[in-house]
Amino acid sequence: MASPTSTNPAHAHFESFLQAQLCQNVLSSFQGLCQALGLEPGGGLPQYHKIKAQLNYWSAKSLWAKLDKRAGQPVYQQGQACASTQCLVVGAGPCGLRAAVELALLGARVVLVEKRTKFSRHNVLHLWPFTIHDLRGLGAKKFYGRFCTGTLDHISIRQLQLLLLKVALLLGVEIHWGVTFTGLQPPTKKGSGWRAQLQPKPPAQLANYEFDVLISAAGGKFVPEGFTVREMRGKLAIGITANFVNGRTVEEAQVPEISGVARIYNQSFFQSLLKATGIDLENIVYYKDDTHYFVMTAKKQCLLRLGVLRQDWPETDRLLGSANVVPEALHRFARAAADFATHGKLGKLEFAQDAHGRPDVSAFDFTSMMRAESAARVQEKHGACLLLELVGDCLVEPFWPLGTGVARGFLAAFDAAWMVKRWAEGAGPLEVLAERESLYQLLSQTTPENMHRNVAQYGLDPATRYPNLNLRSVSPNQVRDLYDVVAKEPVQRSDQRDSGQLATGSVGAQEDLLHWCQEQTAGYPGVHVTNLLSSWADGLALCALVNRLRPGLLEPAELQGMGALEATAWALKMAEHELGITPVLSAQAVVAGSDPLGLIAYLSHFHSAFKNTPQNPGPVSQGLPGTSSAVLFLGKLQRTLQRTRAKENGEDAGGKKPRLEVEAETPSTEEPPVPEPAVPLTPPSHHQEASAEDLCALCGEHLYILERFFADGRFYHRSCFCCHICEATLWPGSYGQHPGDGHFYCLQHLPQPGHKEDAGSDRGPESQDLPTPGEDDMTSSPPTPMVPQEGASPVPSPSQPARRLIRLSSPERRRLASLNLTPDPDMEPPPKPPRSCSALAHQALEGSFVGWGLQIHNPQVLMAMEKGEEGRPSSSEEEEEEEEDVALDSNMEQTLLAFAKNSGTMDKYPTWKRTLLRRAKEEEMKRFCKAQAIQRRLNEIEAALRELEAEGMKVELALRNQSSSPEQQKALRLEQLLHLVQKKNSLVSEEAELMIMVQELNLEDKQLQLDQELRSYLNREESLKTAADRQTEDQILRKLVDVVNQRDALIRFQEARRLSELASGTGTQG
Repeated sequence: MASPTSTNPAHAHFESFLQAQLCQNVLSSFQGLCQALGLEPGGGLPQYHKIKAQLNYWSAKSLWAKLDKRAGQPVYQQGQACASTQCLVVGAGPCGLRAAVELALLGARVVLVEKRTKFSRHNVLHLWPFTIHDLRGLGAKKFYGRFCTGTLDHISIRQLQLLLLKVALLLGVEIHWGVTFTGLQPPTKKGSGWRAQLQPKPPAQLANYEFDVLISAAGGKFVPEGFTVREMRGKLAIGITANFVNGRTVEEAQVPEISGVARIYNQSFFQSLLKATGIDLENIVYYKDDTHYFVMTAKKQCLLRLGVLRQDWPETDRLLGSANVVPEALHRFARAAADFATHGKLGKLEFAQDAHGRPDVSAFDFTSMMRAESAARVQEKHGACLLLELVGDCLVEPFWPLGTGVARGFLAAFDAAWMVKRWAEGAGPLEVLAERESLYQLLSQTTPENMHRNVAQYGLDPATRYPNLNLRSVSPNQVRDLYDVVAKEPVQRSDQRDSGQLATGSVGAQEDLLHWCQEQTAGYPGVHVTNLLSSWADGLALCALVNRLRPGLLEPAELQGMGALEATAWALKMAEHELGITPVLSAQAVVAGSDPLGLIAYLSHFHSAFKNTPQNPGPVSQGLPGTSSAVLFLGKLQRTLQRTRAKENGEDAGGKKPRLEVEAETPSTEEPPVPEPAVPLTPPSHHQEASAEDLCALCGEHLYILERFFADGRFYHRSCFCCHICEATLWPGSYGQHPGDGHFYCLQHLPQPGHKEDAGSDRGPESQDLPTPGEDDMTSSPPTPMVPQEGASPVPSPSQPARRLIRLSSPERRRLASLNLTPDPDMEPPPKPPRSCSALAHQALEGSFVGWGLQIHNPQVLMAMEKGEEGRPSSSEEEEEEEEDVALDSNMEQTLLAFAKNSGTMDKYPTWKRTLLRRAKEEEMKRFCKAQAIQRRLNEIEAALRELEAEGMKVELALRNQSSSPEQQKALRLEQLLHLVQKKNSLVSEEAELMIMVQELNLEDKQLQLDQELRSYLNREESLKTAADRQTEDQILRKLVDVVNQRDALIRFQEARRLSELASGTGTQG
């Protein structure tokens, strides 16, 4: 270690530079370092070499080694790859700074302008493995010793900006603070270059700076002129972030982080939160960094009920505007949610301060996210070409629950720098643009799983990062509109081709549908299809169509004795139950011919789903091309749930027929018996109106064709068919109808038989004030959702209340757990032969952690791991991660102790313990991200369906009101309606696929919770169990078997569909 009495001022400035935690301190210490060495800041890569040569200081050697290793990669060509390139970077966010670092390594002159004067964002970013390796390679551990030392890999935005700022300054990037970029100043004459318009008036050197590359990283609200931005909109989503002061006490260090819990698969935790605090959330994340960082998605009705929002406004900007948000209520809301999620173990929660000195808590809207249509453009004037590129939020606004923002931002920065390198090499503008757009297509699809596994090989070259890279997926001809030359005429884009194709192809659409229906029903006795209205009134044609697509349901001879209404009702029901085609009109409307547009729309669903299938295709449940087997599966799941609940309700009522079945009853003449028992899907009785599908069964308002949502034998608006309590959209397989009040509920809020008060209690307290969490709240809170169990168990194990009532230290809990596991902690229980702790732990964990992504090692490997850990020198190099002994929460610790069979085993293997926890957290994070991606896409589909409904209403009204219009215009509008119906059916099919994934996540979570509960009973001595314990154990076991059977059915369904898709793909190729 260097002498602390060193008199070299450069050494002191360098140490201050390394340790600086404020932007102003970083700049002043670096300025002092340059003055001490006689250098001028911002001299490009040569400045770095001069600093390294003159600063002969032991503390800097490891940093120089890392930067030299990075700069020595062949792609940079010793800093000469872009030596003649002038770049301007707008924005000193993480992505802008990372792009500036890469450009500096390429040898370009880089000037960066930033409108702010300090870094104050405490929000925490999740890091992918490659970003961790990349930042370590830039000396992250040297600048920030706590970098990635916990169980979760993350860093605050402020710390990330600070360390990238320090690297950029060392590499010679010229940075100007408090300067706002307002636009471009084109060349005025031949021989001049592009300049920037800046505010306030900049120094002459900066005002006259001419550049040929502009990289915008100024955030999503600023996109340079010329770029087209597309909005990706979902339903209303309100996020809340809160940063609390991290005192770094021992107690705070003991609180486990939450990598993410989502309602979509862990409803029990959020139901407990709602009952305890009145707070209704969709998800919550907790990271421990410079601050205690919480981020969550809250429901609007909850915020209104608790007084966080003053009024309900349809405009999001007005809803979340400062005038409509009550700060004190928002503070109470954030405190209560954070306190509940951490069992109150963080003590008194004090808000950190934001840039304006206010509590760092805010509500924000992420309903819509912006995405640029292109990643780059080229502008040319007077022979001067300017390359414009977007990175960071300018390019794609991230969806925060996925944790992809900084990772994809860094990838975009690398891709942008690679484009500059290709630009400097002399590649043509169109060729460079085509390559950049080819890379941009990959960006939104990237995950840690589909990129190259070896993160150590990642570099500037895209081939080192993306497997199966195709830089020619976009051709130069496709990007001509991205090349703007003032002297030439603008490129004409072929935007009108769709309307032309629609007009020419619209005339035969109805004829094509009729011809296909005639082919499918040919050969059936008594069936003669000559049109799309009256030919279907007797029900025989519809029965023939269903029988053709699903043979064996009903022989043609059996139709002779049926009435028209009866046959039509049978066909509608079988189409839904066996083909996945949901009705859009009733049997009465088909027979009466009162809804010709509805019938055409219904038949078009058959046509679009089965037009490419062979004759006699076989069971649809095995997966037909075009049809949605997911819709079919969810429909059967919902009917199974209804039968189960109806049976339970019937038993609870002492044999009395439940209301659900009574409401679904119809006269026996209207529907024949069918092989599969289910809740009857029948048309309304004769005394009801024939146009029952025209009115919503809940609100009574008119239903247009695209608005019709069919469920339980009735038609609804999608917006009306929602949970009676939380107003969440209901999907098949995820809702139930209460036999007492007749309302529909999601499974979380569905009142149980005999517990009518549950529906009211789930609404939470009606008080406008949130309860202040105290000691009593802490002891009664459900367990924090930690790995392996993701949330509070719906049936707590008997040992959990004791752990909540008695606050024990971690060693005390270990000793108590060991007493529960073995009568004598010092001896192995007879008659088992003595074995080593490592063998016991290895055997137990080998059977319990398969599927966690953890490679099981033999005891010799584990012991070698520990010896290697102990033998590591304390003064290790910076690239070696400084592991910390991570505290386990009581539930996790109990689980691992039960596996290891001895309380001392896990303490003997701290590396193993840390590895287990880290791997478990990684799996938890993957599941959370998957759930949030599903939730986001479901919200986008819901928003898209609303837009389709509005557009379909206009087209349908035009069709119904233009009876005297020319036939060609009618055909065109009918084609438009059928096109909208097809888009709706496609979205509904995708929605069903996502709900299958939701069911999979939900069943995984249920099995995990039930497994943990069952273990707590199985680990007990049989002689100590009471009769109630044995009964509870038996109930848990039955539930677990039921969940396993459901997962098995889901897996068999997915495998059958996969094999069917493979077979259909082979047949198509043949």
